Amino acid sequence: SSGINAEWPLRPGYERVVFGDNKHVRIGSLPGMWERTITIGSAGKTFSVTGWKIGWAIGPQHLITQLQHVSSCTTFTAPTPLQEAVAGGFNHERSIAHTEDAYFKWLPAKLEDNCRKLAEAFRSVGMIPVWPDGGYFMLVDTSPMGWDFTEVKSGRYYDVDCVKWLTREFKLATIPISVFYGEANRHLSAKYIRVCCAKSDETIDKACSIISQLKKSK
Repeated sequence: SSGINAEWPLRPGYERVVFGDNKHVRIGSLPGMWERTITIGSAGKTFSVTGWKIGWAIGPQHLITQLQHVSSCTTFTAPTPLQEAVAGGFNHERSIAHTEDAYFKWLPAKLEDNCRKLAEAFRSVGMIPVWPDGGYFMLVDTSPMGWDFTEVKSGRYYDVDCVKWLTREFKLATIPISVFYGEANRHLSAKYIRVCCAKSDETIDKACSIISQLKKSK
């Protein structure tokens, strides 16, 4: 709203991982938003090097200047070799952009294929995958399975007990969704779990094999 004076820090980590014909639109590119938006990039997502913790920020000078002040007081060392590597990665991608060798072309296609394999596996046993438009993760609705963990009496939410059970009994590691919600809205996560599609072919195939063994409660 033009009547609200607010700045938007935005971290579009998955802008390079968009499936199909979908397009990522940066908030800062929308009318009236450039002067109030800081777009924060992540090498961890862009180049699949999560452990590097390298990022960058793009925005108008009056916001970037303030961000630099904050950064200088919170970051006292910088991994220069990794920064050089990320810059080299971008330079290399620019040189092969729009070719079959481009990493930014291969990555979303590969992740989409991984997501499709996992989605088909979950769907085959009765669960409901929520197809993503991009990114590293996919949500899955486990409610059709009829699993009940109330007897565990852990005091935790269903999804937390569910992922612990899947890991312990089937060696299938997934992520609970309720941890991303505040107390008032955790019910929205209901019986969903989150699965990561950014894995090797071997891991994806093994996961699909494990999923195919899951059974509904009788």
